[in-house]
Amino acid sequence: MVSSASERTIASDTASLGDFIEASGLLSYDSTAIKHIYAGHPQRLIKRLWETFIPISFFLLGVGFDWITGQLKRESRARSRAKECASLLADLGPAFIKAGQALSTRPDLIPPLLLEELSGLQDQLPGFDSNLAMACIEEDLGCSISEIYEQLDQEPISAASLGQVHKGILKGGQAVAVKVQRPGLREQITLDLYIVRNIADWLNKNIGLIRSDLVALIDELGRRVFEEMDYLNEASNAETFARLHEDNSRIAVPKIYHHATSRRVLTMEWIDGVKLTNLEAVKGLGIDPDDMVQVGVNCSLKQLLEHGFFHADPHPGNLLALADGRLAYLDFGMMSEVSRESRTGLIRAVVHLVNRNFAALSKDFVSLGFLQEDVNLEPIVPAFESVFGQALEMGVSRMDFKAVTDDLSGVMYRFPFRVPPYYALIIRSLVTLEGIALNVDPDFKILGAAYPYFARRLMEDPDPQLRSSLKEMLFDGEAFRWQRLENLVASASLQQDLDLEGLLDQVLDFLFSPQGGLLRQQLVDTCVNRIDMISWNSIRNLSLRIPYQFRLPTFNRSDSSQREFLLEIEPIRQLFTILKSLPGFETQLFLKRLPRILMEPDFQKMGFAVIKGLAERGLVRLVRDILADPDLKAQTELLQTRQ
Repeated sequence: MVSSASERTIASDTASLGDFIEASGLLSYDSTAIKHIYAGHPQRLIKRLWETFIPISFFLLGVGFDWITGQLKRESRARSRAKECASLLADLGPAFIKAGQALSTRPDLIPPLLLEELSGLQDQLPGFDSNLAMACIEEDLGCSISEIYEQLDQEPISAASLGQVHKGILKGGQAVAVKVQRPGLREQITLDLYIVRNIADWLNKNIGLIRSDLVALIDELGRRVFEEMDYLNEASNAETFARLHEDNSRIAVPKIYHHATSRRVLTMEWIDGVKLTNLEAVKGLGIDPDDMVQVGVNCSLKQLLEHGFFHADPHPGNLLALADGRLAYLDFGMMSEVSRESRTGLIRAVVHLVNRNFAALSKDFVSLGFLQEDVNLEPIVPAFESVFGQALEMGVSRMDFKAVTDDLSGVMYRFPFRVPPYYALIIRSLVTLEGIALNVDPDFKILGAAYPYFARRLMEDPDPQLRSSLKEMLFDGEAFRWQRLENLVASASLQQDLDLEGLLDQVLDFLFSPQGGLLRQQLVDTCVNRIDMISWNSIRNLSLRIPYQFRLPTFNRSDSSQREFLLEIEPIRQLFTILKSLPGFETQLFLKRLPRILMEPDFQKMGFAVIKGLAERGLVRLVRDILADPDLKAQTELLQTRQ
């Protein structure tokens, strides 16, 4: 248990919070409960207001003076003020740091320059007294340190705004990392959130230019910070993440030791590795940094689009390359979820982006929750075209994700966008990941690395909306675009874990689905053309053996339609060439599916349609090319005259 000396130390350190000890009992964010705690005890509130209000007021006065005198129009001055703002938030403590990080993902609220500076806001603070850390561990775990740990370093190896990490060894001999929360953190966070929430409420009521609900933003921030402060929640997140990726032999997640874990203490497996940004160290392990980055990209895309449960803070310190070739993820305090509908919506938006359908893309932003349904989309469509049009000229694989998101941030700031929390964290996650990858490969493009995964999901996923998106991708009006299918298959084949059998099944599912009607009709027309041409060409070749004077004139003329048809089916030949080049492709994969194909009612209908088409084509040829042929008529009259 905690010694009386340790208890006195903690009490001394948190004496200023003595009247508000109720806050330490809050296990989840509750704005009403926080208001009840602090509204009735103004002393601590006034003290903290003085500590925060004075520096914030001086900063706002300076910005106001620059705005009145026109100095903010100079980029250098605006950037200087943005840096000053980020530095001020870092000085004000954990809650303000978290608020700044949250705002750094809100391009609908923050102008681009300030957005850029806030995105670099670090979560690093000096460590706190080691005696307090040891006392906290004993208090929370209910026993002495020596009963749990064989060894525990007194000095922390790293520290952040919410806590610090010590290295140790459990009684069983396992090396562990022990995360300990700062004393009095929950009380300080709740007080700062109460102050910031009231400021946000005043701004919402008195500043008409602010279109977003700032109070809702603070409440969302409060919920996330409270989740981060609960180390039992982080332990659960780590185990969920490990379970979702247990089939990926390239991903490592530290084991959680529950007997040495509580709400303020987290004991997990110690993992030896090197940061991905330390290229020489990664190469020293005998690992290709490019390969490790690709593992991280694929894992992130699976998190976002398959599992819907993703790591929202993949900074260099949380991603380690291991000697056995695995990529280790650390720190699961900041996780987020994406609903199935939102995941599908994101893929549909990519389809519309690739197809340059900016009108449909603007509607995607409505369905994804960025825009209200009553917003006029007409001025937004050309803005999207301006942002994406030029970037798409180089192709999706060469698009600069950071530059595009920066330009898109400007659009979101000008128009009535409201960025959903999940999107803000997705952008933060991908931008951070791209930053790590750029350190490895200066030419890396996150969209280029991601598109093969999008292509595979689009072709494999049975979701009805994605089947509709696949149709939209492959058809231009009623014309089937073989080149697009070729590009899609080629992109999907770049995925190392491509499920080829699943891909073929999805192609068949699409072919025999209601959405595949146009494609089935095109295949019927192609078969009719092909069989008709082969038959007609065979008859024509046979006629060449007949003496010229007895030969029908139709067979004396060249048939250009045959050449045109061969050109028409060339893309089909190319597609089969691509399929044959896919890893693991064998002819048996098609043969195994023949019984299913033959039993499909739509396939039988296609057979009848081919027979009907051939009969109609034969009748047309008989009437047009033989009975109604003017040369044949003239030849017949000549023979009659001779007789």
